[in-house]
Amino acid sequence: MRIMSIGLVILAIFICSGMIIHYRGQVRYPFARQLTSHTNLTAPYNVFIYLFSKIPNIPYPKVEEYYPELKILEDNWETIRDEAIALAKAQLIKPSDNYDDLAFNSFFRTGWSRFYLNWYDDFLPSALEHCPKTVELVKQIPYMKAAMFASLPPGATLTEHRDPFAGSMRYHLGLITPNSEKCNINVDGQKYWWKDGEAVIFDETFIHVATNQSEDQRIVLFADISRPLRYAWADKINQWVSNYLVKFSAAKNEASESVGFLNRVFGVLYYGRLAGKKLKLINRKLYYVVKYLLFAFLIWAIFL
Repeated sequence: MRIMSIGLVILAIFICSGMIIHYRGQVRYPFARQLTSHTNLTAPYNVFIYLFSKIPNIPYPKVEEYYPELKILEDNWETIRDEAIALAKAQLIKPSDNYDDLAFNSFFRTGWSRFYLNWYDDFLPSALEHCPKTVELVKQIPYMKAAMFASLPPGATLTEHRDPFAGSMRYHLGLITPNSEKCNINVDGQKYWWKDGEAVIFDETFIHVATNQSEDQRIVLFADISRPLRYAWADKINQWVSNYLVKFSAAKNEASESVGFLNRVFGVLYYGRLAGKKLKLINRKLYYVVKYLLFAFLIWAIFL
C-alpha cells in the first residue's frame, strides 16, 4: 500500500510537470499529442531547470547578454564556413546510415543532415580530421556541450516539435544561408531567418518549426550550450546530468566511431516503431487504441 502511495505521488509530479510544459509559451500541441509526448518523461527535470534559470521564459534570449564568450565564433565565422563548405563538397554532412541517431532520426526523411563535432562527449576523430579549426574554436567555450554542422536543403520543413532537455539552449551560427525570410525558424510563434555570419540562441523546449522554402541550401553551426542557472548547486546538478546522462545519446559520423547506449537501444526499438507505422496505415483507429492501451499499461506498471 505504501509503495502504491509513493507511485501515485510520483505520477502526480509527472502529471503536474507535464501540464506546466504543455501550457508554457504561446504555442502548444493538441492535448492528445502532449499526453503521449516523450517530453513528459523529462518534464519534472525541466520544470526544476526553469525554476532556477537566469534566462527568462522567452524564445530568443540575446546572445551578447547571456553568452558574450560566443562572439569568438561570429568573429571567425568565415573560417568555420570554409570548413563547412569542404565537408559539404566531400558529402560528409549526411544523415545517419543506420537507426542510431535517436535525437534527430525523424529529421532525416526531410533531407536534413549533419556532421558532428561532439555530442555531450569528446570530439569525434572525424571532426578532428576534417574541421580542426572549428574544433579549436569550440574548445574555447567550455559550456558548449555539443556542436555540429547542420544542413537544411531547399524545400525541406522540420515539422513542429519540442526538444526534451531544458538544461541547454540551442545556438545557430549562419554559415551558408539563403539570407531570406523564406528560410526561417519559428519558435513559440516568433520567426527568425538565418543570415550569414549572424548567431541566434533559442529555447528549443518551446514548440518550434524550421523551413527552407528558398532555392538554396542552409548550413549552420548548430550547438547546445548550458543554460545558466541562478545557483551553483543547481548548475552542478545540470552539469552532472549533461555529462553522465545526456551523453548516452552520442552519435557518430563514420562507421568506425562509437555511439551512446541510448542510440544502441534505439536501433533495436525502432523496428517496433516501424511496425506501428504499418499498423497506422492499415487501420488508424486500431493503431490509436493499441497506442493508448500501451501507454495506460506503462503508467500502471511503473506507478501503480
